[in-house]
Amino acid sequence: MTTPDDAWRPVSYEERHWEPASDVRDSASAHVTASGPYRASVPPLISAAEVRLDPLVAALATEATAELIRFDTEHGRADASIRPLLLRMECTASSAIERVTASARSVMLAEIDETQEPHARQIVSHVRADELALAAAGSFDEDLIVQVQRTLMATSRPDRRGRWRDQQVWLGGGSMGPQRAPFVPPHQSRVAELMADLVAFVQRADLPALAQIAIAHAQYETVHPFLEVNGRTGRALMQAMLRRADVTRTLTAPMSAGLLLDTAAYFDALRHYRAGRISPIVEVFAGAAQTAVASSRVLIDDLADIHRRWESRVTARQGSAARRLVPLLERQPVINSRFAVQHLRVTAPNAQLAIDRLVTDGVLAQIGSTRRNRTWAAVEVLDALDAFSERSRRER
Repeated sequence: MTTPDDAWRPVSYEERHWEPASDVRDSASAHVTASGPYRASVPPLISAAEVRLDPLVAALATEATAELIRFDTEHGRADASIRPLLLRMECTASSAIERVTASARSVMLAEIDETQEPHARQIVSHVRADELALAAAGSFDEDLIVQVQRTLMATSRPDRRGRWRDQQVWLGGGSMGPQRAPFVPPHQSRVAELMADLVAFVQRADLPALAQIAIAHAQYETVHPFLEVNGRTGRALMQAMLRRADVTRTLTAPMSAGLLLDTAAYFDALRHYRAGRISPIVEVFAGAAQTAVASSRVLIDDLADIHRRWESRVTARQGSAARRLVPLLERQPVINSRFAVQHLRVTAPNAQLAIDRLVTDGVLAQIGSTRRNRTWAAVEVLDALDAFSERSRRER
């Protein structure tokens, strides 16, 4: 039930007529019966809406925002190696919400173009999209949103990327039409106006940061502006909004790991939003922030332990190629010879000598079985990353 401290305009509905595409209509008689009227949602414009939260939820959001800022301040500058790993954990968790999953090993192989595994490659595209979103967060606009979606679909259908949708979409209810869907996003003719309004809402400077981000995310998911990867695009934009609000200045807080921990609550909060209640999505985001920080602290401690063990094992002299390779493994724990040559700026034979030394010292282990495509992994780092992912799945 909506309370005075939680008031928000719910979506309304309008009747539209569904007509399957001719190739679909002619392919099976069942699709002919799918023609007919349906109810498409009409989300409210929110750019000037008053935001009133349940006081307890507002307090939770304030505490979570402070925790995110504290975490970024403590680790953002001191731990350069953690930055790319946290970003990959965010994108891995965001993808897992959509049931796109891959191990840390597969994702890191995809980063150096040593696997064609589709889920791993999609996660790497997610990483590139988040990097783009974070770099351009200060100029948050419709063009950025479209570019993020285009980057996410780098390995997918070109006809479905880089533009607002030109078709009706629906969530659930089967593939024959929107009539039985539990929720039907707005008709495609409304998308451009709604997205311009959403950008104006994000650009407001009078709202508490985490509440603003949670509401913007829920509105984005309600509009569903693309034919594909709406959820992952929305969570990449979540990171851009955190950066834009100066909540995270250096690090990526893996909020999606917190959302993944209880996807039922996440999806329920989106439904509550459509019904006119904003406190549930803000509460879910506050909890996700706390989870993200707590799990990230465990990962940072795990990586610090690994670093100490490596320091006691590595026998190469200071300044040698092998020594210089060690910190690179903390950022990219799966490598090939090409990676070592490029980043150490040494010849291929010298790169191989550095790799061999770290194999002998117990830092690296060969994981690629063929001589032509040999790869090596810092298995301890991969285990720490997989442990992070496992913490995000325990309550599902």
